Amino acid sequence: MLTPATEAEVADAVGSARGPLRIRGGGTRDPGRPGPGEVLSVAGLAGIELYEPGALTLVVRAGTALAEVEALLAAEGQRLPFEPPDLRGLLGTAGVSTIGGVLATNASGPRRVQAGAARDAALGVRFVDGAGRVVKNGGRVMKNVTGYDLVRLMAGSRGTLGVLTEVALKVLPAPPASAMLRLEGLAPADAVAAMAAALCSPFEVTGAAHLPGDGPDAGTLLRIEGFEDSVAYRAAQLSAVLRPWGEVVADREQARVAGAWARVRDAVPFHARQGDVWRVSLRASRAAEVLARVAGACDLNDWFMDWGGGLLWMCLPEGTDLRAHAGTFDGHATLVRASDATRARIAPVPPEAPAVAALSRALRARFDPRGLLNPGLMDAA
Repeated sequence: MLTPATEAEVADAVGSARGPLRIRGGGTRDPGRPGPGEVLSVAGLAGIELYEPGALTLVVRAGTALAEVEALLAAEGQRLPFEPPDLRGLLGTAGVSTIGGVLATNASGPRRVQAGAARDAALGVRFVDGAGRVVKNGGRVMKNVTGYDLVRLMAGSRGTLGVLTEVALKVLPAPPASAMLRLEGLAPADAVAAMAAALCSPFEVTGAAHLPGDGPDAGTLLRIEGFEDSVAYRAAQLSAVLRPWGEVVADREQARVAGAWARVRDAVPFHARQGDVWRVSLRASRAAEVLARVAGACDLNDWFMDWGGGLLWMCLPEGTDLRAHAGTFDGHATLVRASDATRARIAPVPPEAPAVAALSRALRARFDPRGLLNPGLMDAA
């Protein structure tokens, strides 16, 4: 394993490599379909470069632990806007999640429906491309919008275009109060309709999820955050909007609200479930239809919705190809948890349209001309 401690050492390791490299952060997230090669760990590139609470900006080395970043922000009453999930319990992985891994996978939680994804909070990046060159893009302030937007290109590229060494992020104040509204017993289509009504209202919903069942955290859940008086007012107004779908139960106890949304964020309902876990991104208005199509074609161990129905999580029996049962829909399905044998047979990432696939190949050829960085990780075949 290569363990560089500086950006210059990363550039030297990549530039002098004579074979494939497997880029690793904390080793906690979706492994995709890992290929051959020597492991290059960026965990040694840790530390806070710049933190300006008044400017709502943070610059951090890519190997810095996510927990360290969140603790630093919490001490100043701030947070990352996009609520990054912790999937170690779902994937059965250990290690420490890093901020570089968060951006490389574009890891974003329930608040994405209102605050955007990790890529939307990224102001700038530094990375080493496949030729060993250090590339800087973006800036350290929110007003910097010049040049090509390589920041968003790197978000979600999973180390196939470059090795992240530094990330500049926009942060936000943490709200002092929150509330969760819950509707019980809704069918999937009704749950989607209720969540759509809430998200289309002017009451700034920051989370919309539906968990089937009868448990204490089950139901159709809506979250409101902000100042105490504002939360109280908006919760009352949103309750009136939701009344056509049944009785609305409001919860203002902060620990319970945070715990319920952590369950959604980290896919906790599947932690103790056997089977393969799929994450389906689609138009929220199609969620109930796709769910019914899959449930009618194969066994369905468990499921829940996030992002108002725009994100559908499903747990299926081992080796089940969800894409074959879901048919054609406007979206894509990613295999998040499965055995190595299943990953060898079913591509974890969805197939790309021919034009998109051609663009992806061209980008990889430009940023990694020797094909060294995580080869095969993002391949759908």
